[in-house]
This record gives sequence, C-alpha cells and structure tokens, in this order.
Amino acid sequence: MSLLLTGATVIDGVSDKGADDRAILTENGRIVAIGRPGELPVPADAETVDYSGKFVIPGLMNANVHLLVNALFETLVRYEGRYEELITEAAQVALKSGMTTVFDTWGPRRALTAVRDRIDRGLVPGSRIRCAGNIVGFDGPFSDDFDKRIPGVGSAHFVDRVNATWVENTGRHLMWLTPEEVGEEVRAYIERGIDFVKYASNEHGGASAGAFLQFSERTQRVIVDEAHRAGLTAQAHTSSVEGLRLAIEAGCDLVQHCNMTGPTEVPRETVELLAQGNCGAVVFPLTDNGLKILKESISDFEWTLWKSSEANVRNLISSGATLLLANDGGIFAPEVLNEPMIKGTWNGLPEDEGLGRLATGHFVWLRAMEEKGMSPMALLHAATLNIAKAYQVDADLGTLEVGKIADMVVLDEDPLQGAKNYQSIHAVIKDGTVVDLDALPQQPLLTADLPPSLQEEANYKRFLHHGARLPGCVNGAH
Repeated sequence: MSLLLTGATVIDGVSDKGADDRAILTENGRIVAIGRPGELPVPADAETVDYSGKFVIPGLMNANVHLLVNALFETLVRYEGRYEELITEAAQVALKSGMTTVFDTWGPRRALTAVRDRIDRGLVPGSRIRCAGNIVGFDGPFSDDFDKRIPGVGSAHFVDRVNATWVENTGRHLMWLTPEEVGEEVRAYIERGIDFVKYASNEHGGASAGAFLQFSERTQRVIVDEAHRAGLTAQAHTSSVEGLRLAIEAGCDLVQHCNMTGPTEVPRETVELLAQGNCGAVVFPLTDNGLKILKESISDFEWTLWKSSEANVRNLISSGATLLLANDGGIFAPEVLNEPMIKGTWNGLPEDEGLGRLATGHFVWLRAMEEKGMSPMALLHAATLNIAKAYQVDADLGTLEVGKIADMVVLDEDPLQGAKNYQSIHAVIKDGTVVDLDALPQQPLLTADLPPSLQEEANYKRFLHHGARLPGCVNGAH
C-alpha cells in the first residue's frame, strides 16, 4: 500500500524549520521518500492526498499515560472483565488527539499487553501502546498507595483480585527483600512481556506526601540493571529531591514528573546532573491560568508544592535538560470529575486547563511550556524526538525521515507560530494509513454522556438538602 502526501509544509523534526511544498511517499507503513512534488518516483497505484496549505509533523507521543486511570471502585466493579475495552477506548481517544504512540506507565499488565498486541496486528485502530504494567514496589489500586478507602467497603475477595491484577509479584513486599532478590522478581516480571520497567524511587502519597524513599540505592541500581540486561529502558517514579537524584545515579533512562519534589526545589547540582547526562526529564507543568484556578481550591501546603514544581520547570528549561511531554493522561468518567476528591485537584481543572486529560492534556502541556519560555522547535522535540530517544525507539519513530515508520499529524496551522496550533488537527496518519478520526472511539464507555435522569430522581427528596443550613441543633452545634 502506497500513500503520497503532497503540497504541505513538512516540519520533520530534524531541520530547524519547515520545508514548504513538499511530498512524502510511504509504502508498507514506512516513509520511502521526501522531496518536491513531481520529483518522487510514485507507484501507479499510490493513493494521493493533497495537503496544500497544511503542516505535517511527526506523530505526537506521550511519555506517561494511564489508559486505565479511572481505577475507582465503581468503575472496576461496573467493567470487571472488560478492562481491555476501556484501554482500547483510551488508545483510540489518544490517536484521535494526534498521539500515534503512548507509553503507559502504570496499569493492568495482561489487559494492556493484549490491547497493545491487537493494535500492533492491525485488528483494531488505536495509538501504538508500549507499557510497563505495575510500578515496581507499589501495591494495587485498592491500597494505601492509591485508594485506601476501599478495603472494608468492597469484599476482600474483590479487593484482592483487583490488586493482584495490577501488582502480580512486584508489590510492596519487595521492600523487605535483598537487592538480589528484588532483581529476581523484576526479571520474572519482564518475562511476562512488558516493554519497559518503571519502579518507585519514592512512595506514592502515603503518610509523608511522597517524601519517603521506596528502595535503597543498591536496590535501585539492581532494578535498572535488570531492565538494561533485558534490552529494556528503565524509569522511576520520583517525588523528592533525593528520590530524583537516586534515580538518576541508578542509571535511569528517564525520570517521571521530576519537577514534582514537594516543597523543596531541585538543587542546582541535580539539575545540572540531568542536563549533562542521558536521562530524559519528564515534567508536569500547568499554564499560568491553570495555576491561578488551582490556587483557589487547594491548601496552603499544596500550593507550596506547586510553586516549587513551577520553579523546577523553569530551571530545567534554562539548564538545557532533555525534556519530555507527559501528563499522566487518562479518561475520567463524567460523574467522577464532579467528585470532591477530583474536583478540588489539578485533575479537576476545566477542560482547557486540565493537564491530566488524555484527549487534551498534551495541548495544555505545550501551551504551558511555551509560556515558560520553551522555543517552538524544542516543544516539537519534547513531544516527539526526545521521547523516542529516551525510550530508545528513535530508529523508527520521532522524526520524519526515510526508513522510519510513517506516523504523522497534519495541522491546519503552523505549530512553530504558536503552541495553540497543535490543536488544529486536520488528519492523523499512522503506519502510512489515514485514520478515520470521526469513527473514534468506536465504543464510547467512559467518554459516553451520562444517561438521562430517572423519573425517581426527580421525585427524590433529600434528608439534608444542599444549600442553607437547617435551623436548630445540627451535629451538636447550637
């Protein structure tokens, strides 16, 4: 199958500017020629698409998504046995939004790899998935690491089954083991078919808001060594300045949300260590407007965390560190977004400022980093080439070059003239095929609208209504 794209300005991610009026020829899913229209040897059966006046860039990538992030009790009960359907829906939402490759850094391994393989075989459309499965060292969705409210509400049988689906042999029990024993468990997990290893340098939440170190320096080095021995990349979840430094020194290929280091800014020497080494730096930024909205709904302590994270981002930009676009992107059901536990956090920001939204958060990332001084070409690299290099897939992905996989996004507006133009998606091409964007997602589940209200809801009278307080003695107050 041959596809010829003609007339567009090609921004290949290699040159420092776009090339006007170019043609790209693809065959069997790869780029075979780029040049002036009329100068390329075009097969007689090639499909030709005229993109005159458009802008073609490499397929966008995301270094940290969670295709099943809505791992709440209600969701996992409602869709038990259907996790693959939720992951497929999310992969299709990602593709529709211009992300031709996503890296899922926490989720149920078996369901993720099953969907990954179906997409790779062309059985269903979707963003190309590469996944880590569980974060080594963390317990499951219904645990102190994520949502500790559920044990005691759900049956022990269901809670244990869900946690096992995520964790398998890579949970918190590893903290009791010697480095060598941890290495054996990581080796066994790798053999189950994950694409890269992610481990916990810091805890996730917990009593100390992420400050505690999860693994020793020796154990972290063993985990990274096991990944590299298997030919995989290694990355760490970090949330403190020492957790970040340990991960870099352990030899990680990238570190996640390295700007999130509690109330303490990353020391200059650690910033320089990132800039000088081969470790990709994933950052989670908010726009100025997003920060303004967030400040009104969070505590003073939480605001100190966000102030430090913003300073870290700016310092990392000026340092020249290799920055990667990522956002914890996932799909939350509409009813979940109205819950207090979500609404009052960064995940509850409005759609146009919500960094964590799978469909739009990468656009927020690009606008936020533009505000902080990142150059137009650096933005493109952060969303394409830098991610490909950090995950060591740049032989196939990340730029538009002869021999590489034909993943492209066609834009109506020039992205080098403003980050907002990344949202002007005209077409998405994956593996040399134009994607039918209107057909995605094929089976809306979490993206579906809420069902209409029941008649009974209109008749329902609350015992304690919302609004003004009831007169008299309430909760012992007079």
